[in-house]
Amino acid sequence: MINNSYLLGLYGMTDWAASSGVSSSVKAPVRKTQPTAPWSASYNVPKPEELVRTAMAGRRIVDENAAQLDVKGASSDYRKLFALYQGLDTLSALVNRAGVKGVGATEQALLAKRFSSGLDEVGAYVGKTELNAVRLVQGTTSALSKSTGGVPRDNANSITGPIHEGSPDSVVAAFSGDVAFGITIRQMDVTTTVQIDLADMGATPRTLTSVLEHINGKLEASGFNTRIGREQIKAEPRTFSANGKTISLPTGPDRWALSVRGDSTETVGFTAAQTSDAVYVVQASGTAGGHQLLKFQSDGGTAPPVTGPAIGDTHWVDSRSIQTGLPPGIETVRASATGPDGSLWIVADVDAGSGNQPIKGERDVALMKYDSAGRLVSTRALGAASTASGYAIAIDTTGRVAVAGSVIGALESGKSGDLANVADSFVTVFDASGSELWTQRRGARAADEATSVHFGSTGVVYVAGRAQSAMPGESASGGWDGYVQAFSESQAYPSAPTVATSAGTAQFGTAADDGVQAITIDGSNLYSAGVEGGRLVVRQFTLGGGGAPTLAATRDLGDAGGKVAGISVSGGRVILSGTTRNQALDVGTVNTAHSGGTDAFIAVLDTDLIVSAADRLSYYGTAGDDTAADVKVQGGKVWVTGISNRAEGAKDTDPTEGYLTRLDPLTGAVEWTRTWAGDSQQAAPMTLAVASGGASVLDRLGLPNGEIQQSDSRKLVDATAVRSGDRFYVSPVNGGRAVAVTLEARDTLQSLARKIEQASRNTLKVTVASEAAPTGIDGDLQTALRTGVQRLSIMARDGKAGAVLTAGEPGRDALAGLGLSQGFIGVSSGDGAVRTFGLDLPRNLSLDPDSLTATGERLQAAMKAVRDAYRALAPASTKPKITGTAPAYLTAQLANYQAALARLGG
Repeated sequence: MINNSYLLGLYGMTDWAASSGVSSSVKAPVRKTQPTAPWSASYNVPKPEELVRTAMAGRRIVDENAAQLDVKGASSDYRKLFALYQGLDTLSALVNRAGVKGVGATEQALLAKRFSSGLDEVGAYVGKTELNAVRLVQGTTSALSKSTGGVPRDNANSITGPIHEGSPDSVVAAFSGDVAFGITIRQMDVTTTVQIDLADMGATPRTLTSVLEHINGKLEASGFNTRIGREQIKAEPRTFSANGKTISLPTGPDRWALSVRGDSTETVGFTAAQTSDAVYVVQASGTAGGHQLLKFQSDGGTAPPVTGPAIGDTHWVDSRSIQTGLPPGIETVRASATGPDGSLWIVADVDAGSGNQPIKGERDVALMKYDSAGRLVSTRALGAASTASGYAIAIDTTGRVAVAGSVIGALESGKSGDLANVADSFVTVFDASGSELWTQRRGARAADEATSVHFGSTGVVYVAGRAQSAMPGESASGGWDGYVQAFSESQAYPSAPTVATSAGTAQFGTAADDGVQAITIDGSNLYSAGVEGGRLVVRQFTLGGGGAPTLAATRDLGDAGGKVAGISVSGGRVILSGTTRNQALDVGTVNTAHSGGTDAFIAVLDTDLIVSAADRLSYYGTAGDDTAADVKVQGGKVWVTGISNRAEGAKDTDPTEGYLTRLDPLTGAVEWTRTWAGDSQQAAPMTLAVASGGASVLDRLGLPNGEIQQSDSRKLVDATAVRSGDRFYVSPVNGGRAVAVTLEARDTLQSLARKIEQASRNTLKVTVASEAAPTGIDGDLQTALRTGVQRLSIMARDGKAGAVLTAGEPGRDALAGLGLSQGFIGVSSGDGAVRTFGLDLPRNLSLDPDSLTATGERLQAAMKAVRDAYRALAPASTKPKITGTAPAYLTAQLANYQAALARLGG
């Protein structure tokens, strides 16, 4: 190896590079101005196992006293960033330890607890720490912040699903046969019905063009501005992969939907004289976690029969009129019910909110309303701060909706229950429009959950479920116990908020595990059904004047061998249903025998629960395993849905078929049944709901029965996941008191914008930005209205430094529900601006196995932000740069040097 110093001496050169800035292998010592960074190779970084050990021993995650700087008199900013980096490195070590294979459940729980407290410690440190030369925030840095949570704009235009594909001048199959319906137009309090009967067109071909001309002619002749138009859905190119190659398929034909173009003075609706009962089934379909809503038309009634699959329908089966995909982000659906207006409400667990409705925690409960055409009308998020699950739904005759389930962490603002990490039962009641009326959270000291809910005849709301310890005022029997609880409502004056209070509780069970899966109410009697100590048990409670339940009778039907799906009272008889392997339930007369595996069962009992000669038992199933996912009783008949004929011990990936059946509970006779497959041979029905007279010719046209809801609530507590009392803070960029922005029940985007500006002392400019409705694309027609959306837009005012948004306390943070990031909003670089760095560490990071990788990536990004801030503290060099022409003697020396190198190189 050639020694450059030797060559320099050989040819009489001096180390000019040391004083002139010319590169050389000989450099003069440079005075150290920046302390060695904690990630530097020359720094003695503690090993990961040592970091984990000290953290689990209770040592502070961020410790300025442990920050060792090797430059005397260095800025205090270095010490603070040094300590913060070491703290993040410790959190990263905890993440890596949690990901090690073989770590036991006990250690995992301890790691998760320490990580959570350590994350809080980092957040608190960043929030209170002030730096001199740079700015550091817990969240992000941006010149403009726009909320992802949005409020739909009013829109009088409604788009149906596709009803035709091809040319608009070709005959439309959906218009064939007997097509007659009414269009209702309401102006103020006056409603007029315009009758439409395509038979009036005579021999004219029923194309989109001609039919719309006929309909609009009728509307115009009646003096209305509403019109029915057509919406083109452009076909998109289709591709698939084979042997590593992407193959393009020919573009399919364009599709067409109907467009109902209303007027601000005209509320539009539809009605049909000929109807039949409708049955809605929500199912999981395919292997990618998708969910679908299916609508079937029952036999009987007067509605024209379903003649074939709708446009885009897959795995069609006779009598199915609608197949609609549910929005992404749904984890599961456990309950559904129809309202008095024919709408469908479903309760879904969501692990991700929609694009306009982000959730606050890991999982929330969404109440989703669909019209009779299978289009999403509205979504209400419960607003849980951590985790919630929805198990039951009930709707009363006025359209009020009750949802029950379990919640971990805060639900009502700032209230997280006796133990923040233990599940409690909750029930929330909404009015017919979906606005929350009241919420009650009532739990035992240990875990409990509400699995059924029902409205009583006097307006009392009844909740049933199970608890691992005593409910308030009750005694525990051991293990899980069943319970029934009543809530009464009151108002101080007619316009005052509705207040719910407990009207009584009954807790019962054995020393083993017990629970209630279903309840129903018949006058002053409440019936519960569940599995108690492995036995199938039905209980009767009498309801007192205030609604309190008192046990009156109990009946044991034998070994459960399965679970309860539903209970109802019809025709003076109790009808119980579920799934069982027990081939000899203790019910008396057996109409149809057990077929093997697990079968659905329907038991008919006396209302006093005494053994009676009129008791009946019917099994329904095949030789394989059959499930009863959900059961409803309509007109004395039993509708049941589930998975049919699954081989015992089958894998989750094995094919499954769904079924829907109607039986006579008194005879066991099967009156109507359908089975079907799903995407990737996976169909798994989850819930069903029956709408009397809910099916008509409107289904094939994609039109809803009843009035179209042309607008939705603009209140943030309705349109987003925030709850009244949630808040966040606005702080001056250069330090000072943080001002709380608290959400109230009446707040809209407009009122919130004013609150934020006031809290920022007018350093922020907050506007409500409107986005246009999306254009028509395939798959974009699952909502009832194609509306634009309004969002908050936040930026620094001209000439102002901006402000810092900080999340509210755990359990009442509004930023997550609004879809706003905490952090600095303003100019963070450029002349005169303080360089600002954001850690972007949300509070909900966890060591859950499904989110471990994402948590680690977030920490690495935060550590990079600290490294960038650390480097930004390096003092700028005051030594002037050397410019101009080099002296002649230096040029000669360099030439000699190059000549020597050339000779050595041969």
